[in-house]
Amino acid sequence: MEIVASTPDERLARDWSLVLIAAGIACRVDRRGDGWDVLVDARDTGPAATTLADYDRETTAKPPPAPVAAEYGRTWAGVAMGLVVVFISGLAGPRTPSSALFRAGEAHADAILAGEVWRTVTALTLHADPPHLLANLATGTLAATAVCWAVGPGVGAWLLLAAGAAGNWATAAFASPGHRAVGASTAIFGGLGVLVGLEIVRRSRRAWVPLAAGLALLGFLGTGERADLLAHLFGFVAGILGGSALAAAPLLRSRPGQWLLALAALGAVGGCWLLAIQHAAAT
Repeated sequence: MEIVASTPDERLARDWSLVLIAAGIACRVDRRGDGWDVLVDARDTGPAATTLADYDRETTAKPPPAPVAAEYGRTWAGVAMGLVVVFISGLAGPRTPSSALFRAGEAHADAILAGEVWRTVTALTLHADPPHLLANLATGTLAATAVCWAVGPGVGAWLLLAAGAAGNWATAAFASPGHRAVGASTAIFGGLGVLVGLEIVRRSRRAWVPLAAGLALLGFLGTGERADLLAHLFGFVAGILGGSALAAAPLLRSRPGQWLLALAALGAVGGCWLLAIQHAAAT
């Protein structure tokens, strides 16, 4: 008999012998010094060597695939969103009795519950005065950039828009009658909630850590003297729900796809403003 394979591992040698026996090739395993030999008849050497080579190829561990980045990466979408807010706020002006656009777009609880749901979106682009606008620009650009860095500009834009609109609608439903509100802060805290939701799902342990951090920021940034705490809280909760729901989904890496979604979100804002203007003109 001839040696067809050798190994210092007895278990591997026994596995090889079982493979050959299963292939109909007679063999035996002999110990030689510190190793183990698998022997076959001389006429079976070729087929045995081929059979063992095929077995080794099938059982050799493949290197793990390169980890897929969990983030979309750098984007200027947060800055672009800030410029859109500045543009619309500039057109509408500050809160004054003479500002028809402001009155048409603010989040008026009674009007929202009566069916003017577009106000939940238009109100996100209005600000009471320049200090209000500047404060939201500073925090909002950072929050929007962080969200879009994580999930992409298109998906991020829709998450921010949905969380902000949901927060404004819930506030209208639970606030006192006649409640009025404006500002991007509801969407900003929605973005914070999105980041918390993503981290809660993606962490295998200690998922309470990002939630505690998010609540601390909500308490620190969202409870000022003029802050609409209810809207901030509802936006934050809506963001957590959106981020948690999206965390397990595959990341959309197509740049054209992301920017098409971003343009669609911009179109949704424009459509809500068109509805607001048409309704104001008709009443």
